[in-house]
Amino acid sequence: MQHGSARRSSRRLLAISDIHGQRQGFLSLLEAAHYDPNKDQLVILGDYIEAGEPITWRLIDLVHQLVDKGAIALPGNHELKLATLRRGSTAHRLRYLRFIRQLPSYHMENGYLFVHAGVRPGLQLQLHPLRELTEIRESFTRHPLSTLRTKLDSDAGGTAGQRIVFGHTPTFKLGVNPGSLFVDECRIGIDTGAKHGYKLSLVDLTNGLCYSCSTNEDYRASDVHVYHVPSVRNR
Repeated sequence: MQHGSARRSSRRLLAISDIHGQRQGFLSLLEAAHYDPNKDQLVILGDYIEAGEPITWRLIDLVHQLVDKGAIALPGNHELKLATLRRGSTAHRLRYLRFIRQLPSYHMENGYLFVHAGVRPGLQLQLHPLRELTEIRESFTRHPLSTLRTKLDSDAGGTAGQRIVFGHTPTFKLGVNPGSLFVDECRIGIDTGAKHGYKLSLVDLTNGLCYSCSTNEDYRASDVHVYHVPSVRNR
């Protein structure tokens, strides 16, 4: 597994996380946002699949295609679980693992740090084991905002000055309405509960927009709602 990647870009910056096998919803969001790999930077924050459901593994092929065209994909804990499973096609699983193992563990761009689950405040980014970047919860998500910025800024060249865009923990567990983004001065949570029948969301950080569709079986994934979230834009 690579360490992180970093760049400065003037392109539209889009992010999505925790797709959990919702292929049609993912494609519908990209279409609604008029995603163009030649003009946009798409960051996929992991958990594209449900590790225990081999039928979802083929979404890795779609992610691979998007990466080949310029998207950035990070691993989530569900992708990493593939190394421990013995179900499904061994040939397919090994092929997917080769792709996953070459992915960066985080990505930095335009003042945002993208990571699947979060970071441990105060710990240098380079010292984080991959498991922590893909599994951390309360010590990051529940860390008091009053001291979070100071701890993040203690890591010059790492988390200093960065706003953390993360998934892994569904936002309804962070005190917001189901299907909504979690946003504060230091963190943007974008796992809006696709796995739990709520929403799958694609966030346009450049323009402060969110594209979302329901993953409830009573709704069509092609029905995309677009709304303004200016607070996700960096000042």
